[in-house]
Amino acid sequence: MKASMSSSTELPELFHRDLTRLMQEIEAFPDDAIVWATLPGMTNSAGNLALHLEGNLREYIGRQMGAVAYQRDRPREFAPGDVSRAELRQRITEVRDLVCRVVAGLTAEQILAPFPEIVIGVPTTNGQLLAALYGHLSYHMGQIDALRRILTQGTAVDFAGLATARAAIAAA
Repeated sequence: MKASMSSSTELPELFHRDLTRLMQEIEAFPDDAIVWATLPGMTNSAGNLALHLEGNLREYIGRQMGAVAYQRDRPREFAPGDVSRAELRQRITEVRDLVCRVVAGLTAEQILAPFPEIVIGVPTTNGQLLAALYGHLSYHMGQIDALRRILTQGTAVDFAGLATARAAIAAA
């Protein structure tokens, strides 16, 4: 895999856009309680999935790639929820900014470097793990959207686009 400087600009834009979209999904729930509701066959609530994504990104990108202090509490990510939508939004905003800053600061050499632990079953580079983390974010975003639509009989959200993400990162 050949790394280029585009990895440190394109990936932050994608993470920024989709973490902004995650906040929009959470805000589209009509109240705090329904964010924690589940359905038969779907054991995790949207709130739990949002906390899980936050913990995952803070651990692997923030702490391990960015050397930002963090102590992950994975069981808490899946515990019954008492976190408001406002707090979830704040936490996702913070992790979005952290992820974008860390990924934008990675050099081509760092992207090609081996990740220090086996996360997805085989040794990977930082770049491969970033791609896996982005896929993980997308997977759970789909689950959150499906939960919201079923629980609220809602429709699609008018999501933030890539141009918005580019402008936000350029301004940072």
